Amino acid sequence: MKIRQIGYWILLVAAFLLLACPELAANEESKVVIGPRNALLADGANALLAGDGVEGVRLTLRGLEMAQGEVERKMGHSNLCAGYILIDKPRTALPHCNWVLERYPNHWRTYNNRALVYLKLERFEESEADIARGQELSPSSRNLKIAKGMLLDETDPVRANVEIDERRSAMEDASDDPPNN
Repeated sequence: MKIRQIGYWILLVAAFLLLACPELAANEESKVVIGPRNALLADGANALLAGDGVEGVRLTLRGLEMAQGEVERKMGHSNLCAGYILIDKPRTALPHCNWVLERYPNHWRTYNNRALVYLKLERFEESEADIARGQELSPSSRNLKIAKGMLLDETDPVRANVEIDERRSAMEDASDDPPNN
């Protein structure tokens, strides 16, 4: 009896993992693969997370060539959007951002990335609109708050309102000099 219960728990846990982590399901035949199905996309994402934009873009482009299904294509284009921003190629990033948002208009991370593209291209109104749309979808996103701060730094920078009065220090410096006799 106990062995049968353990078997049910194992099946339940396996089913939960497949539902929670669809990347573990390799294909429609329900074979389980440990690790990502598209290793090049995964390696590209890891390179981007490590800050290596050139390698991340290279691996992601190769992974996108063999992408299976819409989810892999979405993640590939989304990562290319971010990767091209990382290597300062916003014009190349823009079509990848647009590809994702045309198909997945609720993908807030891509709104964040496209806002950064527009910011680099000095298209401030479009950047602001993407930040606003992203914040509608994910109001607590730290990334969108940072992007908004970057936009405000460009469009409405903080100006110092402090004026330093040098007269007092000049008078004190003069009092340190020995008197002339």
